[in-house]
Amino acid sequence: MDRNVCIIGGGMSHWGIRQASARDMFQEAGKACFNDIPGLSNKDVDGLIVASAFTERSCFQTHLAPLVAEYLGIKPKNICARVELLCASGSSGIILAYGLIKSGIADVVMITGGEKLFTPQKWEVFYSELGTGDHDWDGSQGLGLPPPFFSMVAQRHMKLYGTTEEQLAMVSVKNRRNGLNNPKGQYQKAITLEEALNARHVVAPLKLFDCCPVTDGAAAVILACEEKAKEYTDKPLVYIKGVGQATVNNMSANMPSMTTWEALKIAGNQAYSKAGVKPSDIDVAQTHDCFTISEIIESEDLGFCEKGEGGLFVQEGRSDYGGDVAINTDGGLLSCGHPFGGTGIRQGIEIMKQLRGDAARQVEGARTGLTHNLSGLSAAHTVLVYGRDI
Repeated sequence: MDRNVCIIGGGMSHWGIRQASARDMFQEAGKACFNDIPGLSNKDVDGLIVASAFTERSCFQTHLAPLVAEYLGIKPKNICARVELLCASGSSGIILAYGLIKSGIADVVMITGGEKLFTPQKWEVFYSELGTGDHDWDGSQGLGLPPPFFSMVAQRHMKLYGTTEEQLAMVSVKNRRNGLNNPKGQYQKAITLEEALNARHVVAPLKLFDCCPVTDGAAAVILACEEKAKEYTDKPLVYIKGVGQATVNNMSANMPSMTTWEALKIAGNQAYSKAGVKPSDIDVAQTHDCFTISEIIESEDLGFCEKGEGGLFVQEGRSDYGGDVAINTDGGLLSCGHPFGGTGIRQGIEIMKQLRGDAARQVEGARTGLTHNLSGLSAAHTVLVYGRDI
């Protein structure tokens, strides 16, 4: 069996520093998702995948998927599982649900993900992040935390290609402005280039606005086979056309290159090939801007511009509305925040809205969209291509 798979609805909780528990936020996201599909109820969902990376560390809760099913009144009979790939947990959940539906194992699957990262002792999440890379190697060198690692990436890209701190800041300015399009994101405040350039350093050359924030939040989407999708919604159908996922290293010491992410190129080419599209066909993209340098390299390795031209790509407005491809149209991680398990799902919601024509700020004529997540110290990459046409 080889069926077409559609994303038919989605919603998210408010993201930011929340007094709410993880349970509260999963319920908020689930309710928002069901509200987006009036023709579907929780009784119609036959599968559930929950994406969360830090649930044991920050919530002391394991066996999360059956618990979330109960929170949302879902009784999944075909799949009920949790997936973890740190920052790419949510997009990995979407890929797995896509495969289950395409093969006929399930018909209607909710993918929900999120984290409760703000704890009374705020150092706890950063201590836990020392396990982002290899705990024994990267952690002991201080590289388990992402900012030192991406600082080295930025410095190397600057040395090789002449990328500037001003170009990094332009990514932040663009995405903070785009964050005004998502009222549930962590930040709804535009910043100036001067503010970005004059902010305090976190790890040079990365400054405060070059780094995405730690975030509480959850998001949820529902995928369905084409036949069921037509039953449950009268909105334009958005199809998942191609997916790709790859890793070539885990420890930072084993990266083939800090500035050309081979796993991203592999995953991107897989997704493009399966979807039958080229980089130039992508109208709107959500990429993993955990740091401003990330979006610059992703623009290159996804094929939107040549290697070394990512800084100029943003400087010339080619990654903004009206440019070659509008990137991070709802503010990305830099504005919305990054509750690890929720990010890939939030990206899917924005692309779905852009392609069906009801986004807060529409990319004119958008027919093909892309989401990308990296995870760990740029160790694994996940790419999905969505389209209005199959």
